[in-house]
Amino acid sequence: MKFTLDSTVGEILKDTQAVEILEGFIPGISTNPMLEFAKDMTLRSLLELPQAEQFGITEEMVNQVLEQINARI
Repeated sequence: MKFTLDSTVGEILKDTQAVEILEGFIPGISTNPMLEFAKDMTLRSLLELPQAEQFGITEEMVNQVLEQINARI
């Protein structure tokens, strides 16, 4: 399954390879309690939140993560 900006956070977190890559970009993000509230959100909608910027999450970063994830699966 190819992940896109329209994939949900929950879908990404179910894929262990995807989580490993995500952790490489933002260590500890997969265990952050705030993710529980974001599981049903798409990556696109997550990027629109002001909190995304606080964590240093940019569209460029998300696209890099998606590219690496999709290359491995």
